[in-house]
Amino acid sequence: MNPLRVGVIGVGHLGALHTKMYAQIPTAHLVGVFDIDSTRAEKIAAEFGIKTFAQLDDLLANVEAVSIATVTQSHYDVAMQVIKRGVHLLIEKPITATIEQARALTERAETKGLKLQVGHIERFNPAILALEPYDIKPLFIESHRMAQFNPRGSDVAVVLDLMIHDIDLILSLVKSKVTRIDANGVAVISDTPDIANARLQFENGCVANVTASRISQNKMRKMRLFQHDAYISIDFADGVSEVFRLADENTPRAKSTKMLGKIEEGHHKRIITYEKPKVREVNALKYELERFVESVQKNVEPPVTGRDGLHALEVAEEILQKIKSQKMTVA
Repeated sequence: MNPLRVGVIGVGHLGALHTKMYAQIPTAHLVGVFDIDSTRAEKIAAEFGIKTFAQLDDLLANVEAVSIATVTQSHYDVAMQVIKRGVHLLIEKPITATIEQARALTERAETKGLKLQVGHIERFNPAILALEPYDIKPLFIESHRMAQFNPRGSDVAVVLDLMIHDIDLILSLVKSKVTRIDANGVAVISDTPDIANARLQFENGCVANVTASRISQNKMRKMRLFQHDAYISIDFADGVSEVFRLADENTPRAKSTKMLGKIEEGHHKRIITYEKPKVREVNALKYELERFVESVQKNVEPPVTGRDGLHALEVAEEILQKIKSQKMTVA
């Protein structure tokens, strides 16, 4: 199978990382880049010994797939040009600036038979990959994503900049319809909420409490899952997970499982166990791009589809509307 001819649209901080990762993937052939800032494009192209294209259409004429890492407001227009040329695409999160755009984009890609993947990178975090062997059925979720202020992400609210990572993950883990959303947020140093909290209730009874801030002194990217007979702690920054479980005393256990204690009461004696799932040594972005390339070459569904991106955006937008309504009520 020949390497997939790929390109990158938008080579700012994130686009430059996409370029670097594609250059390391054997199944991909990095053709070139395009950016409206030609000086920036030429710098990145020279660094990796590839071509820079003066016009977007020229890049699209020479590739089979692209990453779109432009500002969110331009995602829709750029992606529609890509789809029109019959090129597969990976779009950085959030998928688009509006739900209507996301829906139209997703439907157009499906009609054209193109692969559309959304860049929700935490799906590929080693801490999440380590949990693949486990039966995850959370009934309560608590997540905190805190960061120091960075003007690079301040063109959108913190809900779309940071919280949407956790929204996407929670939707993928719970696999149930959201029935109610309550939210609050405050714009502290920008024109949109810089800190926000949302409570999501699902049809299956699960509740998720999600907090995101981009004005924190210390960084934090953690999530805790509570389900029947199990508590799971996920640290995205360190890329590790921990699993605490309640099991019958005679339940077979892996050698790596530690017993923390016993519960003697009741009909069955039970034990509390601790496991630290083995972590795969992967670069999350590189693995994300490898899976995108694989979806095109093998003609399989991308791991994070356009529909996934649309669903996450719908929830994020409802959170923003709840925050807006709370602000109007207070006023």
